[in-house]
Amino acid sequence: MKYTLLIAFIFISSQVFAQEVAQVASPDGLVKVSLVIEDGKLFYSVNYDQKTMLDKSPLGLETNAGSFIDQLSFVKTKTGKVDQSYNQDRIKKSDIQYKANTLTYTIKNEADQEISVHFQISDNDIAFRYELPMWKETKGIVVEKEITGFRFPTSSTAFLSNMMRPMTGFARTAPSYESGYVTDEPIDKTNARLGYVFPGLFKVGNDGWVLLSETGVGSNYTAAHLSGIQDGVYTVSYPQMEQNNGFGSTGAQLGLPSHTPWRTITLGSSLKPIVETTISYDVVEPLYEASQDYKYGKGTWSWIIWQDNSMNYEDQIKYIDMAAAMDFEYILIDAWWDERIGYDRMEELIQYANSKGVDVFLWYNSNGTANDAFQTPLNKMNTSIARKKEMKWLQKAGVKGLKVDFFGGDKQETLRLYEDILSDANEYGLMIIFHGATLPRGWERMYPNFVGSEAVLASEMLVFVQDTREKEAFYATLHPFIRNSVASMEFGGIILNKYLNRGNQRGQERLTTDIFQLATGVLFQNPVQMFGLTPNNLTDVPAFELEFLRKLPTTWDETIHIDGYPGKYSVIARRSGSNWYIAGVNAEADAKTLKLNLPMLKGKKISLYNDDKKREPSMKTIEAGKNGEVTVTIQSRGGFVLTDH
Repeated sequence: MKYTLLIAFIFISSQVFAQEVAQVASPDGLVKVSLVIEDGKLFYSVNYDQKTMLDKSPLGLETNAGSFIDQLSFVKTKTGKVDQSYNQDRIKKSDIQYKANTLTYTIKNEADQEISVHFQISDNDIAFRYELPMWKETKGIVVEKEITGFRFPTSSTAFLSNMMRPMTGFARTAPSYESGYVTDEPIDKTNARLGYVFPGLFKVGNDGWVLLSETGVGSNYTAAHLSGIQDGVYTVSYPQMEQNNGFGSTGAQLGLPSHTPWRTITLGSSLKPIVETTISYDVVEPLYEASQDYKYGKGTWSWIIWQDNSMNYEDQIKYIDMAAAMDFEYILIDAWWDERIGYDRMEELIQYANSKGVDVFLWYNSNGTANDAFQTPLNKMNTSIARKKEMKWLQKAGVKGLKVDFFGGDKQETLRLYEDILSDANEYGLMIIFHGATLPRGWERMYPNFVGSEAVLASEMLVFVQDTREKEAFYATLHPFIRNSVASMEFGGIILNKYLNRGNQRGQERLTTDIFQLATGVLFQNPVQMFGLTPNNLTDVPAFELEFLRKLPTTWDETIHIDGYPGKYSVIARRSGSNWYIAGVNAEADAKTLKLNLPMLKGKKISLYNDDKKREPSMKTIEAGKNGEVTVTIQSRGGFVLTDH
């Protein structure tokens, strides 16, 4: 039976002991969720293909007007179905069909207050949230905590990135969501005191994979993370009080009736559904209409390699000229532009860029209160009056987008700031990239002018930290399975200098190959990509690399998992229109030869970008086998790209 609902009543001795069990399955019947109340507490469990993925895990929340953790009793269930299709132009896939079976399980506490847990079960994906009706005369509440938990089989291992300690690091800007990862770590060792960011990936023995995350978080709630494991369970945890300089509640303020964000679980016997999931977008809706058609594309960015000293008129001219030479759509002008170039000359610079067919993104500091970040422009984005005044000038000057940096954490107070910036920017025709920011949680669909967030140990740390350079390939193999699986990721990559500085002769040596860098342009998905090229690359790298970048899309119509293992190697295929790009990178110590089955390329002549044994870049034309078989060798810290474009 593909869709089941069961309510069971169990009688023991002469005393009635009721267990209200409900079960719901995915349309293909492989995913099954069971709910039960035992001893007044609510639990759920998850099976995939008759194998346990999550054992009896707790559900419930605590509010300042009522508790739903224990002494609970069953009220009713309701079932249904969802069948919808939508188009999305800024994620891993453009045309999505979402089908799910639903179960709403309603409970009440001792005070007869009711809440429901609403589940939507699609093939390989589970989304659930708490739904809160009106309680008598109660209208406004604060959700103080959840006990929503995830109990994996004890043989499971974890791939997790830890939460950063608030108000530490550069100018007390942490958490900036730029931690490394533990990989294949036995779950009983994943007990970090501050917990772990979403998403988190888990390998359930030999039975399959599970990805945990959340979506649909805007000004309506706080963003959450995973606790460290306690008594075998990870729980949904709210922000630490120290975030946002100690200002604001750690809980969520709601007006009833209302609901929490969605908790999402993606699962399967392989990594394929993890890479290809769209659940972050399937269960959310746009919050407003786009004020115009936004244009996506590639850009140049001086700060990443040439750093603060490049923030002058003359250097920005060089980067505009490079963008024009590369047929890129944008230039990003970073911190200090207001002081070192000025508003009047910036208008001149924008006019010059436009004369070259290049549009402009400008950098802003998000606030003046949540941390000690001092870069300017400062105090332009954190209040409505200042923000709208600035955005009016930005629109008049012809700016197309902003990169807003240095946010204060995951409290609802900060989530409101994200949403206010996005909503106001749309009114002035501005796209938004967030930096030093939290994970986007369905934002590509919720906010039509949102075009990416960092929320990752990104390219700037390659410049600053030797350990990050040494682990660049390692981290790159993780992102398609974890961070970039649930949201766009503005990494700021494709660095072709041999040394990550302006001189490009000594210092911070890049340890990955040129082809590795090109491959990440396919592996890392974001609709607006600001690349780390420098003007000297126009003459000091092979012409075929530059031509590849000129043609490289930044939006995709389809994404397919091909091969890989997080932390070792990754191969994925993406389609833009009728053109396919298959890219892979290798983090292992030795070269890796793969026999790939690529039916989308069968019988075609294709371009292979690859490294030779000396790690030198090459490009040649090959022909895929009649069934699409292609054999490639990926050098250590190297990569490859196959394309029919």
